[in-house]
This record gives sequence, structure tokens and C-alpha cells, in this order.
Amino acid sequence: MLSGKIALVTGGRGGIGRAICARFLREGATVFAADLTKEGTLSDAADGSRFVRLDVTSEEEARATMARVDQECGKLDILVNAAGIEIEKTIEQTSLADWNRIFAVNVTGTFLASKYALPLLRKSGSGSIINFGSYDGFIADPGLAAYCATKGAVHALTRAMACDHGPEGIRVNAICPGYVDTPMLKNFFRDAGDIETLEAAVRGVHPMRRYGTPDDVANLVNWLASDEARYASGQLWVLDGALTAQVQQMRL
Repeated sequence: MLSGKIALVTGGRGGIGRAICARFLREGATVFAADLTKEGTLSDAADGSRFVRLDVTSEEEARATMARVDQECGKLDILVNAAGIEIEKTIEQTSLADWNRIFAVNVTGTFLASKYALPLLRKSGSGSIINFGSYDGFIADPGLAAYCATKGAVHALTRAMACDHGPEGIRVNAICPGYVDTPMLKNFFRDAGDIETLEAAVRGVHPMRRYGTPDDVANLVNWLASDEARYASGQLWVLDGALTAQVQQMRL
């Protein structure tokens, strides 16, 4: 589906980012995996993608990353802004440094990568940007105040970008996952204490009786990146196993 396409994935060595890179490679794309370290959160980095070090909070590094893509490939067809962090605190517990850090990664990182990717996306003639929001941008889990705020900001930014750059042939969408089996989720379970009981409770609250996998997310990303989704733009795609379709949520 992506033969001849050039893609860049921020957070490309994380759980979801790595699955996206692997799927893009299987679909024939040339893939740049942008992250802080080559290993990221997983030990095996040998997936065939081109690693580029990127701190998404740095304007200089965002500019340099896109310059490398331009030098090596001359264009960019797909940008996936998958880099993100989570802070498990109420606003009273959240320091100003915490607040600024999570906004720098989740929101400013999306802004900077997109800003400097736009000239390359225009060259492709049919660019696709896929941001990462969250179901927490619509409803709120307890103790994730700053995280919820960043995802709401990404949702609004996605719509604005779609309106601004649609006339240039650039589509912009956001995927809004629920619970996905990633290192971030495992850290959440670990901090909660009884991991097995909590995992069972999480599965039980989902109508599908499971939580998502990185490959589930990569499947949707792949479609949004492809020409099959040529009329899809400005949308927030909730991918949560029907969790938020329920009238009332269980509080975990």
C-alpha cells in the first residue's frame, strides 16, 4: 500500500512507534524512525528503518531531521507524530516543570515536527500527517490531568492543521487510542500494585474484553497513511475496543 512512499515516525523506537515502522516497511515504504535513542523502549532495533536521533522538543533537531530526509529522499509523504509521555498526577500534584515537560513533548513536539515537515510534504503532492491524541482527550482518567490536557490540545491542533493545509493536498488526522499494550501501559500497571488483578479489570471493562496491541494501532495508521484514505482528513479516530461507547465507565 505504501510502495515508493517516504515516512518519518517520531517515537519510532517506542511500543506503538516501532509497530508503525514495521508495518510501513512491510508495505514498501522507506522509513525514518526518529527517537532519542536507537534502542528506545525495546531492546531489538533491527527492523530495517533508518534511525535518526530526534528530541521532539528541540526546534534545531526538528529542522535538522527534516533536512536529512530532504537530502536523502527529496520529499516526505507521511509524518507520524507518535512521540509522547504520560504523567500520572492531579493538577495539585503536578509541578510547573512537569506541566511544561509534558506539553513540550506531546504538543510542542507535534507542532515542531509538523512545521518543518510541511515543505517536504508539499513536494509529495499528497502528504499525510497522523498525530496521536487519546481517548483521554475526550474523557478523563483519574490522575492524568496534564496528559488529558495535552491530548485535547493535539485534537484541536489536528483539526486546525487539516483546515490550513488541505488546500495544499496534505491530510491531517489524529488517532485516539484507549488502553494499548505498551511499555507505558505496563508502567501504569506496575505503579498500581497488583498487576494481574488490574490487567483483568482493564480487560473486563472493555466490551471486547481485551485491550489493544501496537499492531492494532499500526493497522489504522497504515490505512490513514495510504492513498485509500485520500478523502479522510481533520478527524479524530478513536481506537479503544468500544470502551468509550459505553454509557458508564468502570473506575479502575
